[in-house]
Amino acid sequence: MEVSFSDEIRAAAPDLKVMVVEAEVSNAPTGDELWAELTQACSELAAMPMEAVNKRPAVAATRAAYKALGKDPNRYRPSAEALTRRAVKGLELYRTTALVDLINLLSLRSGHSIGGFDADAVSGPSICLGRGRAGEPYEAIGRGMLNIEGLPVWRDAVGGIGTPTSDNDRTKMSPATGRLLMTVNMYGPSEMSEADFEALMTRLLEQYASARHIVVNTYSPLG
Repeated sequence: MEVSFSDEIRAAAPDLKVMVVEAEVSNAPTGDELWAELTQACSELAAMPMEAVNKRPAVAATRAAYKALGKDPNRYRPSAEALTRRAVKGLELYRTTALVDLINLLSLRSGHSIGGFDADAVSGPSICLGRGRAGEPYEAIGRGMLNIEGLPVWRDAVGGIGTPTSDNDRTKMSPATGRLLMTVNMYGPSEMSEADFEALMTRLLEQYASARHIVVNTYSPLG
């Protein structure tokens, strides 16, 4: 998959790094072992004061990028922030499929908002990260039409496929997904090193999604 960035993203988020992951996978219903890991991560975060959630390094950096692009992060929260807030409130997450829940686990552990896509539903050989436009159609998973103006948005040859707030229904992962495309949007530092994140990600993919032929590349807007 070829990756590029718009000039607006280069100006708003010069410190951005994106880890792009491709793999052959199996997306079965979430098993008890993965669910236990996810529950443990939520339990550990539950002690965090609510006012500290948006100050997690990776969350704060994503929110800063939203503001630089003209989007209010309090109205359109990054997904990692929303997940953390649920954990702090003691609200259980929804148990779905292995790929969805291991990505949620990675977001909870790192604070990064992560896009997960069915690679076979992505149109064309490349994706580009740009700024959402006024009136741009975008059907978010489980949310209907989402106003993505001012959000960082990944686009394929057809249109938007993912933002840090919500991925697009058109390219969502399903139990039939056999090829994964994942974008780890690192707008700033995390509680985890990149090496530790990649090691955890690889373990989760292999252990819970039977991942094979995992390819990881990292990009930045400034090259």
